[in-house]
Amino acid sequence: MASSSSKSSSKRAPAQPHPAGPEQAQNIWLAGMGALAKAQTEGSKAFDSLVKQGLALQNQTQALAKAQFAEAAQRIEAMATTSPLGPERWNALEGIFEKRVASALARLGLPDAEALERLEARVAALEQALARQPKGAEAEPAAAAAKKPATRTKRTP
Repeated sequence: MASSSSKSSSKRAPAQPHPAGPEQAQNIWLAGMGALAKAQTEGSKAFDSLVKQGLALQNQTQALAKAQFAEAAQRIEAMATTSPLGPERWNALEGIFEKRVASALARLGLPDAEALERLEARVAALEQALARQPKGAEAEPAAAAAKKPATRTKRTP
């Protein structure tokens, strides 16, 4: 193996000497700028890729949590209809289960039904407000707060 690498290195053209002085400094500067540009381009691509992967993972996790919740709710419902326990005990168990699932979903960052309803109401109100606003009307600038002169306080020794 060593003999084949020595043959290939002997066939190469001799390396051109790098220019000295100001030209060398300029070349070093340009090489650094090129490396920075390449890192920024590749870095943003990597970041975008990570965002997409994170979003996909979040969607998978949310779908899995919803599916497991639905399956568990079906099992509990089936057990409640066939169990000799009273409905009061099952209602208590169901309440505990719902609280724990809600806590787990909150840790995953999923909004609850109440939060989604509030958001829908806000969006609807904003849409109505936009629909009432005449087209082409410019928003009035907010009034600037009046500035008060600074007051000095006396220090007590």
